[in-house]
Amino acid sequence: MKPPSIDPITVEVIGNALLATAESMGATLIKSAFSPNIKERRDCSTALFDSCGVTIAQAEHIPLHLGSLIGVVNTILQQYSTEEIMEGDVFVANDPYVGGGTHLPDVTVISPFFYEGTLTAFAGNIAHHSDIGGRVPGGIAGDSRSIYEEGIRIPPLRIIEKGKLREDVLNFIILNCHIPDQRRLDFQGQFATNQVALRRLTEICDTYGRQVFLSSLEELLHYGERKLRAGVAKVPDGEYSFTDYLDDDGISREKIPIAVTVRVRGENLEVDFTGSGDQVEGAVNVVESALSATVFYAIKAVIDPGIPPNGGFHRAVKIVAPTGTIVNPSEPAAVGARTDTCQHICGAIFGAFSKALPDTIIAGSNDASTSIVLSGINQWRENRRYIYVEALGGGMGARPHKDGLNGVQVHITNTSNLPVESLETEYPLLVERYELIDGSGGAGRFRGGMGIRRSLRLLSREADFSSHGDRHTIPPWGLFGGQEGRPGKFILNPGTAGERIIPSKTSALKLRENDLFVAETPGGGGYGNPSERDPQLVLRDYLEGRILEKEVEAIYKVVLNPTKKKVDLEATAKMRKENR
Repeated sequence: MKPPSIDPITVEVIGNALLATAESMGATLIKSAFSPNIKERRDCSTALFDSCGVTIAQAEHIPLHLGSLIGVVNTILQQYSTEEIMEGDVFVANDPYVGGGTHLPDVTVISPFFYEGTLTAFAGNIAHHSDIGGRVPGGIAGDSRSIYEEGIRIPPLRIIEKGKLREDVLNFIILNCHIPDQRRLDFQGQFATNQVALRRLTEICDTYGRQVFLSSLEELLHYGERKLRAGVAKVPDGEYSFTDYLDDDGISREKIPIAVTVRVRGENLEVDFTGSGDQVEGAVNVVESALSATVFYAIKAVIDPGIPPNGGFHRAVKIVAPTGTIVNPSEPAAVGARTDTCQHICGAIFGAFSKALPDTIIAGSNDASTSIVLSGINQWRENRRYIYVEALGGGMGARPHKDGLNGVQVHITNTSNLPVESLETEYPLLVERYELIDGSGGAGRFRGGMGIRRSLRLLSREADFSSHGDRHTIPPWGLFGGQEGRPGKFILNPGTAGERIIPSKTSALKLRENDLFVAETPGGGGYGNPSERDPQLVLRDYLEGRILEKEVEAIYKVVLNPTKKKVDLEATAKMRKENR
């Protein structure tokens, strides 16, 4: 139904006020949380929803978290009538199958917003708790076989009722966690965050009135849909397919296809995952809410990054995902490592669009979460239990007109790498190396971004190590003649008699005092033929140690003068002509 006529300037002002509210929520959560994973790495997100659960504003945090936020609001509305939802209530949930979540460590807190006694909107935030119980601390081991191994499952529960905290519900949740005190403090930060949103929403409605507020929301959603459809209409009609592969599921060593076909017909868009692998025994399965959030991110990034971050444009995208596949599994499939698969989903969608929009799409990125967990007892801090969680960035794929970025999070993850100072202050770990990996970016007219090497020395007596990652076997792909990026690797005690390679998806591996763990993340793929790269950029890469001397001629077809500090332009032109 078309919304009532409303001043477009008012709509824009209210839209920006909503976005500012969501961003303020994010700042509050980061400043008030206790655990480093939230306050330092910013593994959290915030958003606002209308009374039907449609996103009206999302802060720039973690795109994947949108799936949990949307899913939980919708599940609340399914389980509770509007008459049962009261002013002052707060709901909590995390379950991927009955709670709208995407994996268990991401715990969502939702508050209804009432204006003049009427349910008008919802405010929500999500935080990745560094532990939520399960068979191993951290709960994100890539080789888990069932959701029951991954932590406590929380369906939508009323944790604050009419403004009063239900201690029984909170105590039940944190009793199932390895570090309950830390969980309680992070929950308090989440509760406070939603209060910021409720105050801001009240101010907006006081200023413009409830009806203008609601009419503006509807117009903002219509605008988002119109803007996406206009962008889709510029894409040539057709079917565009691409298949990427996960290395394995952590149990079997078989590679797993992620197949996508993008169908464009006028202003209509369909994303079909028929042909993707069956759901697997390991933890890389992706539930429907996570798939939807991933697709919405990828479509927005490809078609028009300027589309407002609301649910309006979701209406213009049809998603097909056969039940029982890795992109739409049946309960109780494990999903703790779903991020790695979601990254590959993004890459596959980008790969499909590269056939329609070659001057827009980047080459394959590191497309993995590279999540590591170390846990144990810190004898330097009153023998307290600690759980160190981090997802490391890697190389971004080369762009059509620029090199890929080095050492960054890509696609649906957007966390920060934990600063060395914070890491060493909080945990019994010594960071011996933290650097970019020379030569890890794929060669091309534009070079792929470089991966990260982080070396951690264990200072406590022992620790348990768990992880999930990917791109350790199948490297990031290049585009239009660009070469593959370098795969990632986990190494224990390199250069010693006890050196060993650790699988990308593992759990409960015992590390001993003074062990050295090294994580190397994948580099990005290259874009275009390397022999078309600007010779001066090749020289710069060589002088900075980013590429080897033998690669200068063998791959890039560039000849240096005898001093190795300048390009021999005549010899280079001759070599490139001979190699055309």
